[in-house]
This record gives sequence, C-alpha cells and structure tokens, in this order.
Amino acid sequence: MIYEKIFLHENEEDVTFEMFCCDPSPEYTVRKRPAMLILPGGAYASCSDREAEPVARYFLSKGYNCGILRYSVGLKASSMMPEASRPLLEASEAMSLMRKNADKWYIDPEKIAVIGFSAGGHLAGSLATLWNNEMITKHLDIEPGSNKPNAAILCYPVLLTDEYTHQGSIDNLLGKYSKDEKLLAKYDIPSRVGKHTPPTFLWHTYTDDAVPVENSLRYCEEMRKKSDSSCELHMFLEGPHGMSTCTKEVGPACFHNNHWLDLCNEWLDRVFG
Repeated sequence: MIYEKIFLHENEEDVTFEMFCCDPSPEYTVRKRPAMLILPGGAYASCSDREAEPVARYFLSKGYNCGILRYSVGLKASSMMPEASRPLLEASEAMSLMRKNADKWYIDPEKIAVIGFSAGGHLAGSLATLWNNEMITKHLDIEPGSNKPNAAILCYPVLLTDEYTHQGSIDNLLGKYSKDEKLLAKYDIPSRVGKHTPPTFLWHTYTDDAVPVENSLRYCEEMRKKSDSSCELHMFLEGPHGMSTCTKEVGPACFHNNHWLDLCNEWLDRVFG
C-alpha cells in the first residue's frame, strides 16, 4: 500500500488530501486502476470520519485507488465568498492532483469518480456541474478540464437551496452571503446540470428528515432533461440521515441499505467499462 498526505494550504493542517494506493505486483500487465475522490459530509462545519476511511476501505477492496479530501469548513468554507467557493477550489485541486500523479499513484486518468456524502454530496455535485466555471481557472493554476470527474456519486446529498435544502449546510458554505439570491442560484446544483455533467449515481432514504429526498429527485430529473450522461437513483424505504456504509462500523447497521455499495460498484463497472 502506498500512502501520501498532502497539505493543500501552507500553515493549515486541517485541509488535507490523503491518497491510498494499492501498489500492484510487477507481474500484472495492467497496473493502473480506477480511482475515487472521497468528500465526507458534515454540513460544511466538519468533515466526518465515518464517511471517509470506511468508504475508502470498501472501494480499495473493489480495485479503486482512493483519495480523501478534508476540505475547508466553518468560517474557512465561506472565506472566499462571493467570488469563489473555497471547498470547490480544493476539490478541483485534489482531482487535478490525481490526474497529475496518475503514473505515480497507478491511476487511470480517464476513470476517476468523485463521491460525496450530505454536504460532501453538495461539494461533489458542485464539482460535477461547475468544474468548468471561470472562477476555478481564475484562482487555480491547473490544466483546464483536469478537475472534471468521469463519474459522480451523490449519497443523501444536499443539492437544493430552496425550501428542501439543509439550511445549516448552505449557511456555512455561503456565510454572510447566505441570503444572496445570485449565489443561492449558483449553488443550487440541479439547476447547474448540463451536457457537461458526467454520469451520476445517487442514493437516498425516503425517511431522511435532515436532507429531504427531493434533493436527489430534482437532480435526477434535471439529468434526464439536460444532460447527455446517464443517471441512476436508488431510494431506500427507510433509514436516518448520514448512514455512510450502513454497517456497525459507522453506526446502527442497516444491511438492506448497505446494498448501495454493491449497486454503485456495479454501476461504475458499466460506466467505466
């Protein structure tokens, strides 16, 4: 196993990118693997450990090299508003790093997915729909398009900024600009879907009382209307918000909802071929 930890900002030890790679044996002729950029949730107030390493362990076992981004939260999350989303810049930089170091980290640069949970789902959705926004190229010295995910996985995501939003997440992201109508429209992720949006997998529970299922339903609807890419949505009958891998490791287990992992892996097999 290869492990590398990168600090994205000087003198900020809480904003990190950790890369976990399986170093293939020399006898294997195909040494590059698909990869996953993992964005934990936490309402843009924290980055949940429950939605980080447990997710990486699953996808590592399925042949993916995994990067975990602990992005800016709290006051730092909104520190560049209204000009830019600091977490989105960091996610863009992490995705670009994965492509830049594809040989070193045994990554297939054409098969990199982003996966996000709750507010991390908002960030993953932002990357999937805003990767080509001019604010990113203005602030980051990266190759254009190197931050585009080849697939997006949104887990009980915060996507809307209307009455179905998770207000705490939006307040933390936008800070004092949380009532700014232009910014609310910009970070209403379903409305940003277009032909540039990659294939997307979503899952949610019908009984989620923190982030309503309308967030996933609306995104799926917009994908059908506006995107040239496919979209798969799984709505589970019941379960609280924030279930992560739905195992005892992360909280009360729900082995029925745990099927999302295998469903997602099968979907990725079809998308990546």
